[in-house]
Amino acid sequence: MRLALEPDFDVVGEAENGAKAVESCSRLSPSIVLMDVEMPVMDGIRATAAIREEGETAVVVFSFHDDQGTVDRALAAGATAFVRKQQPAEELIAALRLAAGQKERRV
Repeated sequence: MRLALEPDFDVVGEAENGAKAVESCSRLSPSIVLMDVEMPVMDGIRATAAIREEGETAVVVFSFHDDQGTVDRALAAGATAFVRKQQPAEELIAALRLAAGQKERRV
């Protein structure tokens, strides 16, 4: 909901699990994916790796799991950034904008 309030973002989809996130990403071709680490069916780190293998979509991981091992695994899987859910919403928005670069911002 928070992203829909940003005029420079266009939210094109949501997924209830990691496998559906990968499938939706293939179908919708977003510029950025906001990914949680803990997801059913396929965790967010595996889903991040699958999305990054398929194309140019940037992935920003957003999670309560903020131990250094989880951060390192997310970045090794190809995440562009890791934002802790405890951080202010402005930091998430900034990370998404940074990940988008000059691309049309479709999340």
